[in-house]
Amino acid sequence: MSTTFCVANQKGGVGKTTTSINLAAALAIAGKHTLLVDMDPQCNATSGIGCQPVDRHPLVIDQAIRHSVIETRLDGLSLLPGSRSFRDVDMLATADSNDSRVLIDHLASGISHYDYVLIDCPPSLGHLTRTALSASNEIFMPIQCEYFAMEGLAQMIEVIKSVMVERPGQLSFGGIVLTMYDESLELTAEVDEEVREFFGEVVFDTVVPRDVNVTEAPSHGLSVIEYAPRSRGTRAYIELCMEVLERD
Repeated sequence: MSTTFCVANQKGGVGKTTTSINLAAALAIAGKHTLLVDMDPQCNATSGIGCQPVDRHPLVIDQAIRHSVIETRLDGLSLLPGSRSFRDVDMLATADSNDSRVLIDHLASGISHYDYVLIDCPPSLGHLTRTALSASNEIFMPIQCEYFAMEGLAQMIEVIKSVMVERPGQLSFGGIVLTMYDESLELTAEVDEEVREFFGEVVFDTVVPRDVNVTEAPSHGLSVIEYAPRSRGTRAYIELCMEVLERD
């Protein structure tokens, strides 16, 4: 049975897409058959691993998911690309409960044979994120080490709880990872302490440091592991991958 992570945070700029790409790459390198699903209309997960957005989003066309999957240059890592089509984005974002169920079933039908599936969500609490949550086993949340890290999390947690009520026993909190971690800053230590005190063991021991290599890698269409194998960012994502595998 595959593990499907909904990588989500309603706040933008927290390292959500970066974490989706690099954790997916690390899992593939670890020998796990991994699929990265781009549900963000910005399509950064698609371009960030060197692929192009498609004209129509695979979730809204009458075609089996497997026909839309792209094999990336990294062995073991596949991509369900995103689309910037305004019509498709509108269809996905305004789907009612019946349409959302169809989308969820359509997605589920094409991902069951993967070891890990990571769904990169837009920075919002809209239908796209709810659909991704409903299609997932676990919620995976990156949190940036900054002053507003906890802002809005109450709303996010309420949405997660509502999906858990709708799908009892099918969605759990997979983990929280602290990103853009700068141990030289007192604020980083304060956010770290606050998040761990609030969420407890849900927070991964691994933190992702601020690293220019992590920022530069997507512009080359590569994960940081491929772009800068000896970097601090690469080490962090490999350690995060190991934690994920240990928890599974």
